[in-house]
Amino acid sequence: MYTKYYGLSKKPFSLTPDPKTVFMSETHQEGLAILKYGVLSKKCFLVLTADVGSGKTTLLQALVSSLEQDVHVSVLNNPILYRDEFFSFLSQQLGLPWDGNKALFLIEFGKMLKACHENGERVLLIFDEAHVLPVDLLEEIRLLSNLEEKGQDVLSIFLVGQPELNEIMSDDRLLPLRQRIGLRFHLSRFSLEETRQYIIFRLRQAGARHFNLFSEEAIALIHKVSQGTPRLINIICDHAMLSGFAENKPTIGPELIEESVDDLHFPGEGAPLPGAKPSSCKPWLWIIFAVFLVSGSVGAAVWWQYFK
Repeated sequence: MYTKYYGLSKKPFSLTPDPKTVFMSETHQEGLAILKYGVLSKKCFLVLTADVGSGKTTLLQALVSSLEQDVHVSVLNNPILYRDEFFSFLSQQLGLPWDGNKALFLIEFGKMLKACHENGERVLLIFDEAHVLPVDLLEEIRLLSNLEEKGQDVLSIFLVGQPELNEIMSDDRLLPLRQRIGLRFHLSRFSLEETRQYIIFRLRQAGARHFNLFSEEAIALIHKVSQGTPRLINIICDHAMLSGFAENKPTIGPELIEESVDDLHFPGEGAPLPGAKPSSCKPWLWIIFAVFLVSGSVGAAVWWQYFK
């Protein structure tokens, strides 16, 4: 809708992560370096934590896309599985046979580790959203490392999740797992300067010729409201650009940010900004919806993206 108005080739603040165009803040660079080291080092277990929307999944995608062909990777990003479903998933990801027999899977997995050691290859198991893993499944993951014979050191297991993962790991039943963790890292949110750089980076990737589309005051307010969380920055900026287009404003100022945050808060929540008053959706947004609804699925998609 607003891309042509602002001279862009595509929407700059899409929520769909693109591993080819990842903004690497200082903490993201450090996190990626530690993840790569976790693959190459002989420390089997690594724990990466980050707050919701801080870019941990995007970072994992950047890691996977950068790995060499000699690394066999399995990424589980929906770990709410029963035990047999868990082993079925791993077998499919790693190309191992599975007939519902856990013992046979473990035998085949052990053979795979031995073959990788002989061929100079590695195996990387990544469990995203690991904070929702039940204790018994975490124990199954730990026991997978027991299949490595002494001196092989080809298996790396990454547990990635929200900070609650650290609380789960404090369970007495997981003491053997805690003792095997060789690396820990927490992905921090953006600073004000990193928020500014991130917004400019996103605009550049979208083909912007001018990078002062957002005023300094607007950027400062975006950082304050989002607390440096990339996902929230995307949502606020995207909505502000839609508002700017509708109100024919070539520059996004703090007033548009306040309006956008006010529109985006959920019913029943308090005022999202100091002094801001909860309000209903602006009339012009209903007009835009009606116009695009006529065009069919495009209008429905736009409405769903902004108001789901």
